[in-house]
Amino acid sequence: MKLRPYDHYKPVAGIPDEISHKKRKPKSLAVVDDGNCTGCQVCVPFCPVDCIEPTPAEEHTFSSPIPPVRVRYNECIGCAICARVCTKLTWDAIHMLPLSDFQSMFPDVEITDNFVPNTEDSSSKGDSPVIEI
Repeated sequence: MKLRPYDHYKPVAGIPDEISHKKRKPKSLAVVDDGNCTGCQVCVPFCPVDCIEPTPAEEHTFSSPIPPVRVRYNECIGCAICARVCTKLTWDAIHMLPLSDFQSMFPDVEITDNFVPNTEDSSSKGDSPVIEI
């Protein structure tokens, strides 16, 4: 019996070519287990909507020198790519919660049907210089 080589990275999605935006409310949301997250940020480049970021230093309350990542919930599309990447490449620190469970656990977080990024041109305000490349 001939064994085929197993590709451990096959279930890991590729890095997206472009960043998109949420168009409808997801069925589940990514939630980071702060106590289990190493802060390696391996999940960040895989997010197709770029909603994962490091926790700011002033909000980081754990003893580890590297802050964990956090998800901007209203931008999350529930694709679970970050959870699969975290599970396959690092620690199992990102979990997908069904929307109903998420809303009961985090009642203060409002999840909308879509997300439109702030595209206001800061150069029109006059308080920051325009840099042309």
